[in-house]
Amino acid sequence: MNYEAIEKLMLEKLQNELPQHLSYHSVNHVKDVLNAVERIASEEQVSEEDRVLLKTAAVFHDSGFLFDAVGHEKKSCEIAAQYLPDYGYSKEQIDKICGMIMATKIPQSPQNLLEEILADADLDYLGRDDFFTIGERLFKELAMFGIVHSEKEWNKLQIPFLENHHYFTQTAIKNRKAQKEQHLEYLKNKVAGYE
Repeated sequence: MNYEAIEKLMLEKLQNELPQHLSYHSVNHVKDVLNAVERIASEEQVSEEDRVLLKTAAVFHDSGFLFDAVGHEKKSCEIAAQYLPDYGYSKEQIDKICGMIMATKIPQSPQNLLEEILADADLDYLGRDDFFTIGERLFKELAMFGIVHSEKEWNKLQIPFLENHHYFTQTAIKNRKAQKEQHLEYLKNKVAGYE
């Protein structure tokens, strides 16, 4: 597996070809997920080969946005299946990578540890200090798509999302859950102030 080459190729492709109006699903999000994957995989003591598969899945997980936001996870799998054989990935490895990519689809339903790690890495920001900064980028993107129309509407939408979301890996539960709960309480108080 020539991971370094495929990472370089895909990050450049995402940087140059993703629609500019994607303020959240950008190359920065992909790099953020990559960092989270490496940290969680290390704490979960994942094997070296599985770490490479995880990082590969992270690099491809939102590549479907190159074509369309709707059903982007399935398209991301197709893109991975198209590119990865040329970089020394076997069909079995590509199937594992696609499983991880599909596990990021909301609502998340990972079936094994690797899928849990990518799912947790994809929403790592929910339990971090930069939650509101990153959330602002997602709000702008959803507003651009006409999904939300005001900050009030966005904050009301975030509450059930945070309530229904849960981390899967012990690492994410330990490192992110408490702060995510704080963000949820803050949003509930803010929304209560609207009434």
